[in-house]
Amino acid sequence: MRYLSTRGGQGTDLVDAMMRGLAADGGLFVPDELPRFDPHAVRGESLAEISAEVLAPFFEGTGLEGELGSICRDAFDFPLPLKTVLDDKLFVLELFHGPTAAFKDVGARFLAALMERALRRSKDARPLTILVATSGDTGGAVAAAFHRRRGIRVGVLFPKGQVSPRQQHQLTCWGDNVRAFEIDGPFDACQALVKAAFTDPGLQRRHRMTAANSINIGRLLPQVAYHAAASLWHWRQHGTAAGSIVPSGNLGNGMACVWARAMGLPVREIVLAVNSNRTIPDYLATGQWQPRASVATLASAMDVGNPSNMERLRNLLPDFAELRANIESYPVDDAEIRAQIALDYGRYGEVWCPHTATAFWVYDHLPPARKTGPWIVSATAHPAKFETIVEPVIGRALPVPRALAELLDRPTASTPLAPRLEDFAAEIDAWK
Repeated sequence: MRYLSTRGGQGTDLVDAMMRGLAADGGLFVPDELPRFDPHAVRGESLAEISAEVLAPFFEGTGLEGELGSICRDAFDFPLPLKTVLDDKLFVLELFHGPTAAFKDVGARFLAALMERALRRSKDARPLTILVATSGDTGGAVAAAFHRRRGIRVGVLFPKGQVSPRQQHQLTCWGDNVRAFEIDGPFDACQALVKAAFTDPGLQRRHRMTAANSINIGRLLPQVAYHAAASLWHWRQHGTAAGSIVPSGNLGNGMACVWARAMGLPVREIVLAVNSNRTIPDYLATGQWQPRASVATLASAMDVGNPSNMERLRNLLPDFAELRANIESYPVDDAEIRAQIALDYGRYGEVWCPHTATAFWVYDHLPPARKTGPWIVSATAHPAKFETIVEPVIGRALPVPRALAELLDRPTASTPLAPRLEDFAAEIDAWK
């Protein structure tokens, strides 16, 4: 399989696309053709087994085909349960049981396992610098996945004052080969710095760099795999294809679900839940793509005004009418997030993080005929990461998962930085 830029250009293989992160022309890598699967023919049962089967075509010609099974077993060593919320109508896919209690652990651990094996085969002795812009959870997951890995250093960029206290602790508690940069601006400024670094000729000459956001194809593929697995688990047990409601910020999680459906997996339909950053629903309503400055919300990891993966979505579905027929998206504001957390705690006994709450709000506001489902909601983070928001709503303290508690005991450090490429470049050049 070959990988092309969304903006054209020469093709490359998966390992090269992953190591580069972003194409030279600033585009995102996409496969030249998505594989197709008959759900009846997929034999795997566990997440690791299904992932190895579904992702095999993406690894053809890389030299790592024989290691895909071990990559999946290394990465997916924690549960991702699919639980019933309401009869046979509503289910939740809990993606937050990894080491940093967020769904980003899935992609980050897969990417780390893949890069580690790829670096063993590389003739380039320079350290690999991984840059990751984060609006909350991505940076912590990437830092955890790559911490102390030989030959790799990680730069985490996060927006000053716009992540929760526990999220910021997870971003800044590593040291060693991981540095945290506190950017004086919104998430979009962090993302713009990363993209500028990847397209700067001087930095590209001096350093070997790649990305670990969902702009990196190696991050997106494992997300395709868990959407595939969840759809198959439901379909095998209930005999019907479930729809999927996905909380979305930079659109990586939603794009992965779109690819899974396009590959023939039993995903009936896809609805994206966003917060007050309504760039995607506004685009679907008007046909005009109008990126804008992000707005700070309770669901901070989704505070994205210019979602990068829209470029992949429009590449897959260039006809707007077809795109709109395949995707819906609805915005949810902070008051609605709080109300949904309280409502579902009262009626289901379940506690959601603010991001997951947006998806359940969207489910509740579907037309009654569509709510019969079945629907799978992606739960993206453990609510204990947002205790200052969730605990006052439900009126009790939340237990902290053991892995998260261990991270919160670590000391922290970060580097304040203006959102200017020359300042960021100087930090990268001085990094020992």
